[in-house]
Amino acid sequence: MTGPIPARYPHDMNAPPLSAAPADPLAPRPSTAVILAAGMGTRMKSDQPKVMHPLAGRPMLRYLLDHAATVFDRIVVVVGPGMEQVAALAAPHQVVVQTERLGTAHAAAQAADLFGSGDVAVLYGDNPLITPESMRDLLACRAMPDVGLALMAMRPRDPGRYGRIVSEGGLVRRIVEWADASEQERAIGLCNAGVLCADAASFRRWLSMVRNDNAQGEYYLGDVVALAVAEGRQVRAVEAPEDELRGINSRAELADAEACVQWRLRRAAMEAGVTLVAPETVFLSADTVFAPDVVVQPHVVFGPGVSVHRGAEIRAFSHLEGCVVGVGALIGPYARLRPGSDVGSGAHVGNFVELKATTLGTGAKANHLTYLGDAAIGAGTNIGAGTITCNYDGVFKHRTEIGSDCFIGSDAILVAPVAIGDAALVAAGSVITEDVPAGALAFGRARQDNKDGRGVAMREALRRKKKEQG
Repeated sequence: MTGPIPARYPHDMNAPPLSAAPADPLAPRPSTAVILAAGMGTRMKSDQPKVMHPLAGRPMLRYLLDHAATVFDRIVVVVGPGMEQVAALAAPHQVVVQTERLGTAHAAAQAADLFGSGDVAVLYGDNPLITPESMRDLLACRAMPDVGLALMAMRPRDPGRYGRIVSEGGLVRRIVEWADASEQERAIGLCNAGVLCADAASFRRWLSMVRNDNAQGEYYLGDVVALAVAEGRQVRAVEAPEDELRGINSRAELADAEACVQWRLRRAAMEAGVTLVAPETVFLSADTVFAPDVVVQPHVVFGPGVSVHRGAEIRAFSHLEGCVVGVGALIGPYARLRPGSDVGSGAHVGNFVELKATTLGTGAKANHLTYLGDAAIGAGTNIGAGTITCNYDGVFKHRTEIGSDCFIGSDAILVAPVAIGDAALVAAGSVITEDVPAGALAFGRARQDNKDGRGVAMREALRRKKKEQG
């Protein structure tokens, strides 16, 4: 059965009322962004909604929400049934549900009661990298005299199977899908990105006129362009870079978008005064925070929740997540800082050292082959190679408290819960199971006993046994 879009499904009855038209015709028009996020993304082959897949540690929908919030007066997100996770991410913005997935125009129509009276832009949750500047350009184009519909366009390096924009005299005449395009039309470099902007009343009317008489039986948002042209309305295209308008429909496209986001983050870090020795090898999270004069050597990964203060250096092949690195601290190479770790000013975390939920005081050092978990290390303390805080008993986590100016000898095993006072010394190879008072010297190892001549006798006995066994 074909025909116009069916009646909209009921939306949230608690939705705020429609905006009134501005009293002053010269006043700025209110604007609404409708974000389509109902798709499951079958090509992603995933149990989670497509828009929840992360870019630089943040769900892709979050980028679009944050950017749109700086431009539009109102945001409405269209989700599919059972997408509570997406709805929660969209909060506090209005959410409506597309009960049946009947195409992009049908999805946009579910939000029609919330369009208000100003301009409405329809965006896509799987097209998350559009910048606020490009969104403003879209609204500015729509505000031009006589422009009834504005759309976003790009000139991709490989136009492939994108729909082509056929224009004349600067006005869009139609959009032709690749499958229906002639050879001449396929040679057009300007491609449709699918983002549209029109006044609310016209958009509602056009959406109600879209039909589903196509091979897929779906209502396509792109058909609005032909309806606008048929009414004699001017349609203009706003060009934006391909990297902003790329859609994400597969894991490969997700990886391409990740590369784009990483370059944005790296560029922003370097412009803020951070030295990235080999930027293409450094991976950042969307919330990574750097102060100026930080140096990051090659092959470093920053997970979510990392702050690095001025003058710190992160050496090669280190991995940081959920941690704070203090002023002038030195991390790595091959260090791992796990969530809850706080490295103080001038402190050192060396090669093959792992910190988890641990504070390392000012000037403290753990330079090699050490695990410090659920611990507090005082200022100026030195942790020897091979030291381990035994923080887990199989059920509970326990803390180790080490004071200031302590020396923990190599291969020390600190069995938590345990406390070591200021200026204490723990002998190498010790197993510490009881608290050590401030200033004390702790030995926690078996007494050495030398048996004269027994070494030679033992080796000879072993050699005889090996010879007998052939």
